[in-house]
Amino acid sequence: MCGIVGYVGSQPALDVVVDGLARLEYRGYDSAGAAVLADGKLTVTKRAGKLVNLRDALAENPPPRSRAGIGHTRWATHGPPNDRNAHPHVDCTGAVAVVHNGIIENFAALRVELEERGHELSSDTDTEAVAHLLEEEVAGGAGLTEAMRRVCRRLEGAFTLVAVHAGEPDLVVGARRNSPLVVGVGEGENFLASDVAAFIAHTRDAIELGQDQVVELRPEGVTVTDFAGAAAPVKEYHVDWDVSAAEKGGHDYFMLKEIAEQPRAVADTLLGRVGADGRLTLDEMRLSDQQLRDVEKIIIVACGTAYHAGLIAKYAIEHWAQIPCEVELASEFRYRDPILTRSTLVIAISQSGETMDTLMAVRHAREQRANVLGICNVNGSTIPRECDGVLYTHAGPEIAVASTKAFLTQLVAVYLIALYLAQVRGTKWGDEVFAMIQLLATMPEKVEAVLGTVEPVRELARSLAGERCVLFLGRHVGFPVALEGALKLKELAYMHAEGFAAGELKHGPIALIEQDLPVVVIVPPRARPVLHDKIVSNIQEIRARGARTIVIAEEGDETVVPYADTLIRVPAVPTLLQPLVATVPLQVFACELATARGHDVDQPRNLAKSVTVE
Repeated sequence: MCGIVGYVGSQPALDVVVDGLARLEYRGYDSAGAAVLADGKLTVTKRAGKLVNLRDALAENPPPRSRAGIGHTRWATHGPPNDRNAHPHVDCTGAVAVVHNGIIENFAALRVELEERGHELSSDTDTEAVAHLLEEEVAGGAGLTEAMRRVCRRLEGAFTLVAVHAGEPDLVVGARRNSPLVVGVGEGENFLASDVAAFIAHTRDAIELGQDQVVELRPEGVTVTDFAGAAAPVKEYHVDWDVSAAEKGGHDYFMLKEIAEQPRAVADTLLGRVGADGRLTLDEMRLSDQQLRDVEKIIIVACGTAYHAGLIAKYAIEHWAQIPCEVELASEFRYRDPILTRSTLVIAISQSGETMDTLMAVRHAREQRANVLGICNVNGSTIPRECDGVLYTHAGPEIAVASTKAFLTQLVAVYLIALYLAQVRGTKWGDEVFAMIQLLATMPEKVEAVLGTVEPVRELARSLAGERCVLFLGRHVGFPVALEGALKLKELAYMHAEGFAAGELKHGPIALIEQDLPVVVIVPPRARPVLHDKIVSNIQEIRARGARTIVIAEEGDETVVPYADTLIRVPAVPTLLQPLVATVPLQVFACELATARGHDVDQPRNLAKSVTVE
């Protein structure tokens, strides 16, 4: 969640650090700070609130020019969001500064030890203990890098740490365990950050850090070791997007830009997936055909929007591959003693690849000897590295906290996996799989068509800005779409919104229906007449009780017209693929309604893009 930036090189370090923090604002934060090294001294500035508060403080009291510095945007876990608890944190001597992402689970015991040895801690955070532990190691003769290794061996929990010391002005040291940290490699300068977006304006060459590793950054080079001090292998890679991809591109919000990018993102996810023989080829899968034939049960683990993609995956996998499939909230998965065997395939879905609940579920599954397949958007992130196989979605950077293009590309990924399983296991003929792939290939233009007709959706959203509640109904794959529509409205507009399976309406939720209550209904395609006719009956039931019906239905469906106060048309597609087009109006609806209520749709309150704590 928190954003971390470190820099050492010939540029003004403070400028690089603060600009990097600005590119990480999407992650969600409640305070910001920076520390720079100059003239043998450490200068720390930090402020609660938005980054502009830090900029104002730095403008009022500018630190001296420096070649090395670190910065941080904090999302509070220990102690309220105020100046005192903001990062960086310093030691008793004022020579060591540390920034931290994650949670140090044994900090309370460490704090007691430090206070007994005479240290004075001034914040409520778990992080400050690290600064004082580093202080002790340095006082004992260790350099900052060795001090970091020794301290990390004492820490429990998930953490990314980046530190500087006044006595080593050309050095920045970082460490990671269960929390993201990436190195940017430049000419005569190097970078550390929790996300490549922080340094993409300066370099696109990066190094991914492995678990329990410490990195030493100097202007002339990078050294990576494990916590014991042994040299560690590194994996270099090139970032295949540039700084413009992390900017708004003329849109008012990143979210609007990312909604508009969905046709391209869907196309990119499909790119290169079909071989010359017309068969699906998933090179990143890394699981053999025989391993997939041996699968007897699939469990999907995910959180939030990714969980809704998993719910849709269940329908596709069971229909096409005919394998029993369960969908679990990753945060609940390992606490219920799930039954896993070598014949269980666990599919973990995460946009960032750093979602801590999902990562812990992956590790639990692997401990139980299940095979694990990851679906992820971020190359080199932790979850893909710890899975047996991976399918990258290639959506490009998603900056807005509320997921849009990542969700649609996750849907494409789960469709590809379901079809690949069907191909490998022979539950669909080759020409049937190919026919479905060809239908998927038409989806970018279908999504583009939806985007071209959403102005009435925006008008509708503005007209509902004063409402207290909106309900969403769906059947089959329309039910997860309803859940996703409700989640988007909660995330962005801070409204009460609920998604229901339409068949459950008479089992309780119909009691909520009252005069003029907006109810959004996702109507299944007419190709599934039983589903279609039943939901039309549901629309009649809620309209008879005074609800304002907002109906999403395929082009040419005239049966819903008499019962729709507002009708939103989407292209006619097969039932299993309908979420790709039906979700888009709900994204636009939530974004516009939140904007009409005066909210920042890119950075909704209390939320973060990458939830890296449990």
